Amino acid sequence: MGVEERLLAKNDDLAAHVRASLAALHVTAFNLMSSPGAGKTSLLERTVADLGDTRPVCVIEGDQETSFDADRIRRAGARAVQVNTGAGCHLDAAMVHRALHDLAPDKGSLLFVENVGNLVCPALFDVGERAKVVVISVTEGDDKPLKYPHMFAAADLVVVNKTDLLPYVDFDVDRLVEQARGLRAGVEVLPLSVRSGDNLAAWYTWLDATGGDAASGEGVRHGVTAVRP
Repeated sequence: MGVEERLLAKNDDLAAHVRASLAALHVTAFNLMSSPGAGKTSLLERTVADLGDTRPVCVIEGDQETSFDADRIRRAGARAVQVNTGAGCHLDAAMVHRALHDLAPDKGSLLFVENVGNLVCPALFDVGERAKVVVISVTEGDDKPLKYPHMFAAADLVVVNKTDLLPYVDFDVDRLVEQARGLRAGVEVLPLSVRSGDNLAAWYTWLDATGGDAASGEGVRHGVTAVRP
């Protein structure tokens, strides 16, 4: 076994421990990944504001430097722990494990792990999540699945953000769906706009449906048609 294989195997073992610990608390964790500027933090701010009164929401923020995003989440009303990776381009299970000790999520919480902005490295590292969510924006172009196949092959959900800008950009949602499903058959693609609120109800429905019985610790797989705003 090579060095990289040993590293990933060690990470997967710890991720399994994290997943079991979260399941015991009925905490459902989602690993949010995207390139910088796609709107992960904005989506979380809106989610905290809309769901915070009905279910506890907490966030682990991953960035190379600064606490800007964690500060935004706290202002929105949720507990957040900032993890700075320095030169690292992703979060791993050990970082999340340490952050959970500081975060101490309440029983039954929704836990979001906002990964470092990067469509390459985060796809390789299980952090103990229930599901992986890839967020892209219509301003990035509809060719991202072909450029970053490992990320989209790992996705349980693809969120297409900033659909309020579709009239002004060259972005084909159907093309994106076709490419994403060529890498992950049946993956759900959810277009929405955080700014306008369009189709956010479908996001909350997906979170609720995906949470299921968090104590089972099992991941989920969806095979439904793309939701249109």
